[in-house]
Order: sequence, then C-alpha cells, then structure tokens
Amino acid sequence: MAQQLTAKEPTAAQIAEQKIYKQFGVSDEEYAKVCGFLGRQPNYVEIGVFSVMWSEHCSYKNSKPVLRKFPTTGPRVLMGPGEGAGVVDIGDNQAVVFKIESHNHPSAIEPFQGAATGVGGIIRDIFSMGARPIAVLNSLRFGRLENERVKYLFEHVVAGIAGYGNCIGIPTVGGEVMFDESYEGNPLVNAMCVGIIDHDKIQKGVAKGIGNPVFYVGPATGRDGIHGATFASEELTEESEAKRPAVQVGDPFMEKLVLEACIELINSGIVIGIQDMGAAGLTCSSSEMASKAGNGMVLYLDRVPQREEGMTAYEMMLSESQERMLFVVEPDKEEQAKEIFTRWGLICENVGNVTEDGMLTLIHHGEKVAEIPVTALVDECPVYNKPSQVPAYYVQNANVDVSAYAEVDDLNGALKKILASPTVASKEWIYNQYDYMVRTSTAVGPGSDAAVVTIRGTRKALAMTTDCNGRYVYLDPKVGGAIAVAEAARNIVCSGGQPLAITDNLNFGSPEKPEIFWQLEQSADGITEACLALDTPVIGGNVSLYNENAKGAIYPTPVIGMVGLIHDIDHITTQGFKNSGDVVFLLGETKVELGGSELQKVWYGVTEGRPPSIDLAAEGKLQQALLAAIQGGLVASAHDCAEGGVAVALVESAISGKFGVSVNLQTSLRADQALFSESQSRVVVSVAPANEAAFAALMAEHGVPCQTIGAVGAKAERTAEGTRVVGGAEVTITVNGAEAISLPLAEVETTWKDAIPCLMQ
Repeated sequence: MAQQLTAKEPTAAQIAEQKIYKQFGVSDEEYAKVCGFLGRQPNYVEIGVFSVMWSEHCSYKNSKPVLRKFPTTGPRVLMGPGEGAGVVDIGDNQAVVFKIESHNHPSAIEPFQGAATGVGGIIRDIFSMGARPIAVLNSLRFGRLENERVKYLFEHVVAGIAGYGNCIGIPTVGGEVMFDESYEGNPLVNAMCVGIIDHDKIQKGVAKGIGNPVFYVGPATGRDGIHGATFASEELTEESEAKRPAVQVGDPFMEKLVLEACIELINSGIVIGIQDMGAAGLTCSSSEMASKAGNGMVLYLDRVPQREEGMTAYEMMLSESQERMLFVVEPDKEEQAKEIFTRWGLICENVGNVTEDGMLTLIHHGEKVAEIPVTALVDECPVYNKPSQVPAYYVQNANVDVSAYAEVDDLNGALKKILASPTVASKEWIYNQYDYMVRTSTAVGPGSDAAVVTIRGTRKALAMTTDCNGRYVYLDPKVGGAIAVAEAARNIVCSGGQPLAITDNLNFGSPEKPEIFWQLEQSADGITEACLALDTPVIGGNVSLYNENAKGAIYPTPVIGMVGLIHDIDHITTQGFKNSGDVVFLLGETKVELGGSELQKVWYGVTEGRPPSIDLAAEGKLQQALLAAIQGGLVASAHDCAEGGVAVALVESAISGKFGVSVNLQTSLRADQALFSESQSRVVVSVAPANEAAFAALMAEHGVPCQTIGAVGAKAERTAEGTRVVGGAEVTITVNGAEAISLPLAEVETTWKDAIPCLMQ
C-alpha cells in the first residue's frame, strides 16, 4: 500500500523499531494486536487512528467491565448507552434526551477554551440525536480558592461556560461546585445538556446504504485538538502545558448555525445517520458510524475543508476542530441537503461514501494512505480487567470515631464558618455570569434543589440536577456512589419531579493503580444498587480517568446527572420558605454522621472516618411520600439536607424565601451533631397550618419519620433593590430547649453571599 508521508512522519519500520507508538499511549501488546489486525506494520496515519480509538477516552478499555454493571433499561428508556445521548419517554410522543461529559484535562491547561468546548461538545451530542437542546448544566471541582492558580482556573472555566452557553442561546440553568485541595492541579469540568424530541425524529449515528454519500458539515478543519482523546487518557504532568495545542477552540456562533441547520435537515426526513465529530474528530465519527451499520467507509481527504495549508492525512483525521458534523443521505437527496446548509451559510462537502468491505479507507492526494478494518477500531479494542485492591486509608478510617470529637463550643461561629465555605456558600458569583432565562422556559433557575424548565405547549416540565460528594466517595466508594444517585433523585423530588433516569460522569484517578480501580468498582456497585432501588436506569455517560496531581489522585467523583418529569407545572416546588407561620417539618432520621461532612472539614480540619450511611428502601419511601404530598398540594417548600446538615438547609430556605425561621430540635444527640450531621434521606419541608395534619398523616402512612420542628418566622426587610436582607428576620434554633443558633437573617445571608466574591477579589 502506498504511503503519503511528509518528511516529519516516520515510516512504518521506524515506528516499530523506535517504538514511536508509545508516544501515543499504545503499549507493546496493543501494537502487536494492531499488526495482527492489519497483517502488517501500521503506517503513521494508521497508528495515529488506532491510538485515539483505543484510548480510554474513546474505547473505555479500562472501564467497560465496570460499566456493564449498570442497569440500562426500563419502561421509559427509548435509547440507552451507545449513541450520542440517552433518550427517555415523557409521554405525548415526546422524549427527553440528555448526557454528561467531561473536559477536565483541557480545562486544566486552557481553562476558558477547555470549558467552552466542553459545553459545545455536549450540545452537539444532543442535537445530533435530532433533539432541540433546552438547557445546560455543569458540575465543577477545584482546589482551594486561596491558591492563585486555582482562582485563575475557576474564573476562566466559569467564563468559558458562560461565554459559550450565552452566545449559543441555550440557558445554563444549574449545576454544582465543590472546592477541595484534592482537585488542585486537576480540576473537573463536567458539562450536561438536556433536549426535547418527538419520538419519530430520533436519530442514530449510523452509516447505512452501500454507496451512499458521506457529508462533512461545519467549519474547516485545523490543527487544534490533535490527539485530544489521547491527552484526556493520561495523567497531567509538568509537561502537559506543552500540549496546549491539544485544546480545541470553540465558536458558539458557528455552532448555533450548525445546530439550526442540522435540526432542519433532520426534520426534512432525509437523514440516514448523523454524528458529531467530538473526541478523535473525523476518525471516531466515521469509524463508529460505519461500525454500527456493519459497513465500511472511504474518505477522500482532499475534499475535507481545511483552514491551514499542507495538512497531512494524520492531522485531518486526528484534529478535534469544533462544531463539525458527519452525516449520510441517499444520492438523490444530496442537493436537498446541500441547499439547507448553503442557506445557513455553512460548508457542506461530500467527503466519502459508505462501502461494503468493512474497511475505513483513507485517500489523500490520490493515494491510499490507510486501510483499517472498522471492527478492529471500534469493536475489537482491548479490554482490561485491572487488578483491584482495598486502599490502606480505607482500612484505617474504620477506626475513626467521629462521635468522639470535642463538642463545638461556638455553634453560631461554626454555622457561619460553614456558610462561608466556598462549597456551601452562595454560587451567585458563578451563575450570575450565565444567561439562565434565555428561551424564556426556565421556571426555576440556579440556586434551588433542581432547575426546572417547562415544556412548551404542555403543562409538563423537566427538573434537572447534577450531584456528587467526592469526600463521601473517597471515604466509602460504594456508599458514596449510592448517595450521589439518592441525592440527585431527592433534589428532583423536592422540586416536584418524578426521577426518570441518570447519566453519569465517572471522574477517577489512574486505573493502573489497584486502589483507584477498587474505588471505581465499588462506586459503580453503589450507583447500580441505588439506580435499581430508585428505578432510575443509566442511559449514558462518560468516563474520565487519569485525573491525578503531584500528590496523587483526585477524590473519586462519579457525578450523577438526573432528569425528572414534573407532570403539572402546579407541582413545581422550590426550597424557599413561602409564608410566615407555615409549619416546618424535618423528614428522616438524624444520626451522628460527620464523616466527610462540611463541619468535619472546616471546624476539625480533616476528612476521615466513614461517610453517612444510606438506606435505599427508606430513601425510596421518603421520595414517594414527599412527591405524593407535593402533587397533593400540601407542600409550600422542600429542601434536601445536604452539606452542612439541617442547620444549613434551614438557613438556605430562609435566605431563598426572605423569611426568618424558629426551630426547636428534640434529639438525643449533642447540639453540634444534631445541627451539622449530614445523615441522608432528610428533607426540610414547610407546610401551611391548614395542611399540617394531612401532611403528617401522609408521612405516617408511608412510614417516613416526620417531626414538627418549628415555624417560618417574620418576613425580612430588604434593600430598595430587593437584593439583600437588612433586618426584620431572625434564624433561631434551639436544641432540646437550649439556644444553639441565634443570628439575624441579614448576617447569615451576608456571610453566605459574600464568601466567594471576597475570595475572588
């Protein structure tokens, strides 16, 4: 076979002799397999194509055995893992399409573009399915904001998310962020997108029909993002900064045109298959589309639009230039397709054809520069069952007794310290940079338990959230994984929604380390158990491994993205107290559970012991009962007890509603334990006095622990702009009749709202 090589590209013999393939993350054993599939040594183009397709980012070669554990089917699941995004039925011939993906390593090197292109990529996953994107969320992790590099990364990641989402006109409606030194040097940037589609418009990335033309749509290909998939499948080091060119550059205005044109194309009914050029660019989209149809594909690379001179076949195939799509139509529909894209001012070029030989064949300058079996790239990539070992820290933590901590001597001070922690503090500094009201369908924006977006032309709405506490997962991966699912579902229910399904983003360290692989296995077991118990199947997701810094791996962080269906907009519920005099209930049981808690971190300065336990049967009962109460019109507000425990939940409900609150907790625990324990399956609910008896009876009927703890207080006085509380409301909490917390609402609000802005100055 002829090889079109530049002077800089080594020959097949040189690649083998000098083991150049190792620079691409290909092992000796994997190189031998490549030679076996080809029946010869691969040339430079071919080894490049194999290296990206066999990277962890594209092939999941280290995580497939773990991912197989997840439940992926259910009566509402129309499409599970394997396509651009999962699809779930929401009735009336409509479905919700959603997925989450990571852009961690690019964001560590070039935070603005890394975050921006992460958003762009996940949006393309949604509209490549034929769906109209309606909302974007994110899940972020950073080191301590006292660190100047962390501050820089944080500021520019948020700006990148805002810049892309605001320009393309899709609201960024929610998310979550946690700060811990574990993430220093390796931030996590996970982006989630949600879309709506009619059942008959669902698309697949499949290249059917021998001889059918293959079209390239979007901006010209450049040299940005080359080997991005490989870069995402290795640990960050001091040399990673030199790989800045591997970070793609996004153009949200171009993506808006591509989005609208692709949706018009799909609605025309002429598309056979369509897929975005995400990780591994043209390589991944072409080979995966061919593989799904059991066909091959020939690409004529001279036809690929190029924005730089002298691009090689290797560069074109591995480029991850943004906003590009690949699609297949029948020959007689070619002109109709071109007309659509021409009208939108977009490049649309015929770059190849579907073939019957099962090969990915690349032609450049009239010569065949690569010929690879599609199945070898997509279906026969190596899968590893990595060794697993219980970490020493996990064994040691079994001996930690968190109940033996010295009692907090200043409960007001402890509460304020927790409220000032960036993990708990108001995220307004972040979401005020986002346009979360564009498209005017956002019913509940950032800041409540879940975001809510209405579905036009119906009385339905979608609740959506992202959740995970990496400290919990670190201390006990199985329990922490289950809690991530349970908390996401609890947040959906608190917002009036019925949980439907999840998409997961598994952020872990290097799977080469047995202790890390154990974390991955255990957390997957916990996620699986929770999904089965709460009837929320996994419909897709992403794995991001090799997240490490100089001190070791990040906290294991399996982020859960969840969407729920609100059957009637009258059921939409928020966390803010609504009326003075409403009765405040605490659902669930409080135990001495401070392992991984915010109090443990900010007051005692450690993360140790075991995380809170989770009883999934009890969780299910609580969610069913609370949702029934909301749908029955009995609930004024509902707020999940999460970081900071019941004390923080009460304060956040008071701040959100601009009402004071007066509570008396009756408990056998110490005051600090009762206030700041992070026991699971607990919700703070406010109910109108007229509904108190009915609400309590409904909880009893479902077997949910339910305690009347106090009442909503006076309405707060605000500034003329209405933005800040200046007086008229207090937060008072007594424990067993003894005063524990007594603070003006204005003071706690100031502490909570000003924490991140002050640190960012």
